[in-house]
This record gives sequence, structure tokens and C-alpha cells, in this order.
Amino acid sequence: MIGDFEALVALARDLAQAARRETLPRCREGWSAVDNKLEQGFDPVTEADRNGERAIRRLIEARFPDHGISGEEFPDRPGSGPLAWSLDPIDGTRAYICGLPTWTTLIALLDEGDPVLGLVDAPRLDELYIGYGRTALLAEGGTERPIATGPCRSLAEARLSTTDPTLFAGSEADGFKRLRSAVRLTRYGLDGYGYAALAAGRLDIVAESGLKPHDYNAVVALVRAAGGAASNWSGGTDLAQGQVVAAANEALLEQACRMLSGS
Repeated sequence: MIGDFEALVALARDLAQAARRETLPRCREGWSAVDNKLEQGFDPVTEADRNGERAIRRLIEARFPDHGISGEEFPDRPGSGPLAWSLDPIDGTRAYICGLPTWTTLIALLDEGDPVLGLVDAPRLDELYIGYGRTALLAEGGTERPIATGPCRSLAEARLSTTDPTLFAGSEADGFKRLRSAVRLTRYGLDGYGYAALAAGRLDIVAESGLKPHDYNAVVALVRAAGGAASNWSGGTDLAQGQVVAAANEALLEQACRMLSGS
């Protein structure tokens, strides 16, 4: 058991607010503030990404100096105990630099590598989602309420999302095509916000690949806390290869995995 878990939940909320103070004022700077991480291709990063992660790291180091920290923008800082934080200050940087509102901040608490708390904050929408154990909450407009995944148990009735289908190639592209053909409707471009929508019952399946731990730790914890399920495309628990599928329940997840894996 983690001692004083409520203090850690409170810290996660404070971390999200610290990131907001860095990201929101800069979210309309657009292309003028973008750097490209790649020599070939385009992987954008902004000063808001960097400053947001710096702000989060400072708070963790001040309150829990023994905790580990792993983020997208800076090197890992190993901890001296079992607890570590996984950070993505702006998930959906492309949406961010285009002035779209669906970018998020992703924060997860890991206990010996297992995500036990997941927070997805959508600052432009003023929506903060947090999940741990069997508790999942949405704070918006000054109020907070419980959320849960939807009741859908059939692919034919399901609402599917992925960030960008052009990122799939080869067998992954074939698998996603099978899944897309089996569901009722598909929406694109949501990044981490898609998992928050799933946790709140507004989507039923999210399938992606090429993800890093800072991309999936928080969203997997949130979806599971809201009553959903998540796995790799074969239905296994190892997400290290970057294939992640999340669904409203185990039955729907199993059906999605069969389509994605071709089994």
C-alpha cells in the first residue's frame, strides 16, 4: 500500500495547475514558437512543452524528492523508492500549435512501474480527468463528478478513435482497417484527449501505435479507473512496443484485439 495516497492525488492536481500556468498563456503563439526535434520529418516542440515540464518537476522535487521522474522533454531522474512520475506536458503539440483545444497534459504516478494514478488535463476546455483505483472524476466549470466508460459491448455499435490513421503501416494498417470497418463511426485527431472521452463514456475504443510510456501511462490508468480495459493489440499487458488499445470494457477490448491482430 502507498502511504498517504490522498496527498499524492492532491499533488497530481497541483502539478496540472502548475503546467496550465505555463501552457495556457502560450497556446496562441502558434508557429512562431515551434522547434522541430527531427532533421527529417516533423516532431514539434515548444517552449511551453519545456516550461510546463520544468514546472511539474520542480513541484515533485520539492514535495517528494525521493520520487523518480520520467518526462518527454528532459532526461529521467531515478528515485530512491518505488514511486515515480510519468509526464507529458503537452500531448498533442500539433493541435497546440494549430490553436485547437484538444491538447492535454498527461501525468501518471507509477508504483514499481505500474500506473496507479492517471490525470489528463485539457486546459483550453477547462476539463481535468483523474483516475485511481476504482475512482474516476471529471472536474469542469467549478464542479466535479464521477465518470465511467459507456455500456457498449459490440463493435457494430462502437465509436472508435485514433490520432492519425496514416501513422499505421503494413500489418498495423491492415489491422486498423479491419477495426474501422467493423465499428459504427470513427473520429481522428484527439491524441490523449480521446482516452479521456472514452473514460467519460463519449467514445468506446481508442487504438494507437508508436506510443512512448509518457503517452500511455496516464491514459491507461484513467481508463481502467473508469471501468474500462487496456492492452496491446494482441490482448497482452506489455505496452512497451507502443501498441495500445483501450475499450469501454473487457468484452469490447477482446473484440477490438481480434480485429487489430487478425486472430
